Amino acid sequence: MSAAPPTQFDKQSRSGARAIVEFFVLTYVVSWAFFATGGYVLGRIPSDTLISGVLFLGGTIVPSLVAIALTARNAGRNGVGTLLRGVTKWRVGLRWYVLALSYMAVIKLAAALLNRLTLGTWPRFGQVPWYLIIVAIMFSTPVQAGEEIGWRGYALPRLTKQFGLAGASIVLGVIWACWHLPFFFIPGSDNFGQSFLLYLMAVTAISVAMAWVYWRTNGSLLLTMLLHASINNTAGIVPSPASTAATNPFYLNASLVAWLVVVLLWTGAAYFLIRMRGASLNNHSSQSAFGGLACCETN
Repeated sequence: MSAAPPTQFDKQSRSGARAIVEFFVLTYVVSWAFFATGGYVLGRIPSDTLISGVLFLGGTIVPSLVAIALTARNAGRNGVGTLLRGVTKWRVGLRWYVLALSYMAVIKLAAALLNRLTLGTWPRFGQVPWYLIIVAIMFSTPVQAGEEIGWRGYALPRLTKQFGLAGASIVLGVIWACWHLPFFFIPGSDNFGQSFLLYLMAVTAISVAMAWVYWRTNGSLLLTMLLHASINNTAGIVPSPASTAATNPFYLNASLVAWLVVVLLWTGAAYFLIRMRGASLNNHSSQSAFGGLACCETN
């Protein structure tokens, strides 16, 4: 008996899988080339952080540049316009801005409180004034377009077709975290001396939260950019110091605060995963404009 011919859905599924693999391969190869070159320059001339900083920045915007290039090739100008539309999607409910700005700060402060209740002492708090954190978030948010157009705008919808939104958020989180791996081997970078395995767990949980925000705001990349910038700039409110016993990025000996942050992030992620169960970002004319569930809120 001959095998049944592939259906249109099968062909589209394989085509989508090839597209997302191509995106990840190109993103990794080009970004890591920038990161490796920046690390080499930083190692050779530790005092000259300008050139290495530019190279690191160049590597961080590669995900979105690759996404735009692939979209332009496959879908033309209209496809690129659709991809970028989420960057200016600002008309969402006020509570989503509050969530994006406060998410990591609340996690960190909760971890500090639990540390106090567990050990009887408060952990070390960061010294950056709150108003400077706000200014940093404002300047950092546009920069996050260099990642978010690629990760959430391009990759997440395509992974969702393969794994569903909940599964896609986890898969993307692992890939996103591993993309940062070179920084754990570059002396002088923020991640050097930290536990990559702990980072992997934290970033995967953050990816789930960002997928939730993206879904619930009907595809607002602006809100995921704001959330990304806020996480980067509020994580230092309660620092999670590297263990003095660390000898390589794959250790798990971290401070209690670091472990509490991961536990709290996954507590939130568990709630988001339950709520996203069965959700989709596929665009079907008979369903909501941006997903399989007509529950996305914009007010």
